[in-house]
Amino acid sequence: KGLEIKFETLLSIWTVIDLSSNQFRGEIPKILGELHLLIVLNLSHNCLIGPIPSSLGNLLELESLDLSSNKLEGRIPTELKNLGFLEVLNLSQNNLKGPIPQGKQFDTFTYDSYMGNSDLCGLPLSKNCGTDEETPAKFDRDDDGDELNWKFSILMGYGCGLVLGMSMAYIVFTTGKPWWLIRIVERVRQRFAKR
Repeated sequence: KGLEIKFETLLSIWTVIDLSSNQFRGEIPKILGELHLLIVLNLSHNCLIGPIPSSLGNLLELESLDLSSNKLEGRIPTELKNLGFLEVLNLSQNNLKGPIPQGKQFDTFTYDSYMGNSDLCGLPLSKNCGTDEETPAKFDRDDDGDELNWKFSILMGYGCGLVLGMSMAYIVFTTGKPWWLIRIVERVRQRFAKR
């Protein structure tokens, strides 16, 4: 207690770090982004200052991130969108500002994840970002491309079918009577006439 110790190195095999409610001061060490096996990171209820390190976006296995009740400042790094397994996010009660990243798992977090940050804007908060601060696009091509891919595939199929159909119709009707088409239509008409 009362000692000031500087983080130099960390073991890279940690999966859970809970250092909540310890009155830690200073910035969040960027080196935490090198703990690639980390699943839970809880640094809540301390006196941490400065920005959220963008290096936390390297924690691809992270499922829970709680940085609430500190004095963190700046924007929420867009690199956090890389955390595809993130199920719990609590950034409440800080001094964060700017737009909340949109897309991927960020669309699943509620107001409670961000409350107490009066300068944050964008969904799920009711405060809209003004014209001077643009909210990131909800669906980027780099985001979850699955939705765009299937819509694009359907449109391409319709487009190809339309072009092929129009080309065939043009060829058939400009070369004279399409005898094969007349025979097919006559057969179908005769079948319905017999019923």
